[in-house]
Amino acid sequence: MGGLIQNASTFGPAIDLMFMVVLVMTSVAFVLVEGLLIYFLIRYRSRPGQRAVYVHGSRRLELAWTVGTAFALLSLALYQRPTWAEVKQTLPDESTALVIGISADQFDWDVTYPGADGRLDTADDLVAPPNLLYVPVDRPVIVRLQSKDVLHSFFVPQFRLKQDAVPGITIRAWFQATETGEFEIACAELCGLGHYRMRGLVIVESSEAFEARLAELRPK
Repeated sequence: MGGLIQNASTFGPAIDLMFMVVLVMTSVAFVLVEGLLIYFLIRYRSRPGQRAVYVHGSRRLELAWTVGTAFALLSLALYQRPTWAEVKQTLPDESTALVIGISADQFDWDVTYPGADGRLDTADDLVAPPNLLYVPVDRPVIVRLQSKDVLHSFFVPQFRLKQDAVPGITIRAWFQATETGEFEIACAELCGLGHYRMRGLVIVESSEAFEARLAELRPK
């Protein structure tokens, strides 16, 4: 969508559209409120020889703008619900997705892949170099996100993906990249003095190139 950062994931367009809907709604509200404020400042400004008059108000108007605001917010909540469910509550089938582990610590991202047994957290896990995440294009990726120390936040703007990493909890997130290339991983949570340098790279490759990367990680 024009004006926004590059989108490179399957659910990116839905999130971009939702962003624009919220932007339009808040822009309209801003113009209306500020326009009325300017009107009243001019209409009821202090003028020589004119005394101020007390006005109690209008219950009908108060009820109208209260109900109108509530209806707008409720409509927005209902509108975004399917996108929220897709991104946060519906994970792809693990039998077809790539399941990886990402562990955050001060101040690195550590990535592991299943080894020959096809399971994470076993002796044959494959460990990528620090702060490098390799994934294949056009394949769902399920991330098991953990933190070793404090709160961190796994953020890839081009994937429209942001998920906190909480100590003691494994949180699942997912994405499916639609374009090859390199995309920055940022920590979006102030996690300590070295927060500014907690950066990584997602490298999206073809399936063949990705399998070659995994082969390089296997013990020789």
